[in-house]
Amino acid sequence: MTTASDVSRPFHPASAGMLLRQWREIRGKPQLELALDTGISQKHVSFVETGRATPSRQMIIDLADALQIPLRERNAIFLAAGYAPVYRDDPLDAASMQGIHRAVRRMLRQHEPFPAIAMDRYWNVIETNVSAPAFFNRFIDLSRYPRPRNLLHLMFDPEGMRPFLMRWEETARSLLSRVRREAIGHVSDERTQALIAELMAYPDVPQDPHSGPVPDALPMIPLRFRTERHTLNLFSMISTVGTPQTVTAEEIRIETMFPADDQTESVYPDFMSGNDLAGQDRP
Repeated sequence: MTTASDVSRPFHPASAGMLLRQWREIRGKPQLELALDTGISQKHVSFVETGRATPSRQMIIDLADALQIPLRERNAIFLAAGYAPVYRDDPLDAASMQGIHRAVRRMLRQHEPFPAIAMDRYWNVIETNVSAPAFFNRFIDLSRYPRPRNLLHLMFDPEGMRPFLMRWEETARSLLSRVRREAIGHVSDERTQALIAELMAYPDVPQDPHSGPVPDALPMIPLRFRTERHTLNLFSMISTVGTPQTVTAEEIRIETMFPADDQTESVYPDFMSGNDLAGQDRP
């Protein structure tokens, strides 16, 4: 059986039925089980998948709900079936997104003095609190990196944050695992696959995600940063929008970073109060 966690395949232009069948196979759900979940006859499901019947808009919604299809991919299915997209894809600063945008800014602001970053599904930075650029500028000059900045490229770049990351191979494996695990719908689309390929192309990136030393007996894998004066162990929590109704709302990720131990929490104010920042630009 194919599971969502180990699937990575592109979605080529296809009929609505073909796309729905791809998602059913990705989820490892037999036609009969899908029929029982949706109240749609197995025969009708089969006819839709083979192109003998065109699904109604409501049928696409019902099948997509049962298959947990991401909203962006649902829009592709609507278009393939000849319907207009249902789910809006407005930018975060659009008038329709004001409520969520205010909430994102509030979360970022309230996480001071620790870094907090809002990103899209491909780890491109959308917005940060004040502490996030101040933190990264303690290591590198962010002004050298054009917007939109990608957090993963900042980490993997040998001229970026990588020289300051301890236990590089363990960290790289952990980050690559996160990319796959946190992919929208738990499936790596073409852009996610391209991002992974770009990261793997950097020098000294472990090619086997399952090799390497066993991690410490911790409930998380911290990011360990080292400077001449400080060693910082941080971990992150990811927040998402509950019951999203737009593509942007579903895809936004807010990463908040926390000290992983008492030592890091005690030295963090001294680390952030230094005057030798490499730059003053925001992500």
